[in-house]
This record gives sequence, C-alpha cells and structure tokens, in this order.
Amino acid sequence: MPIYAYKCESCGFAKDVLQKMSDAPLEVCPACAQSTFKKQLTAAGFQLKGSGWYATDFKGGGTSAPAVVPADGAGSGEATGPKADPAPAATPAPASSASSDV
Repeated sequence: MPIYAYKCESCGFAKDVLQKMSDAPLEVCPACAQSTFKKQLTAAGFQLKGSGWYATDFKGGGTSAPAVVPADGAGSGEATGPKADPAPAATPAPASSASSDV
C-alpha cells in the first residue's frame, strides 16, 4: 500500500497516511477539523534491487556514459576511450573548374 502525504491548508498540519489506492482521499484535518486536508504531490520512493542492478545505477542523474574497458582487460589506470588513427588518410583535393593554366 502506498504512503500519501497530506497537509492542511488552514493550520499547516502535515501527516503521512498509509492508504489503499482505492480509498477515498482524506478531507478533514485531524488537528483543526477543517475540510482543507489535501493530498500532496511527492516524489516516488523506490529502490532497484536484484542481481541486474548496481548500486551506482541511476544515482548521479546525469547522462554520462560508463567508462569503457578494453576487451583484452589491459589497463594501466589511464582513461580509456576511442583511439585516434596514427595518420589519417590523405584525400586528394577536388579538381576545380576554373584553373589558372589557360
């Protein structure tokens, strides 16, 4: 059963209530007996557990990619990433239609 947060708009009394999803929302404040007890919008609290999740998954909230580990397992503690080609292939310049050899 979910836990809902309620707050009175009149006196400011706040309370967390364990309710079924099918239960009607509470309306009367237990502190001041006014009908201004409203359900609050709160963030869902859940944890991903099991063998498929790591403790660091979804913790940072960022969109950065995980570190790349070489397939051969060799690593000297340096940052890994894509390696640049030692010498890029030279491409011939396109022939221009206007030449100065007339």
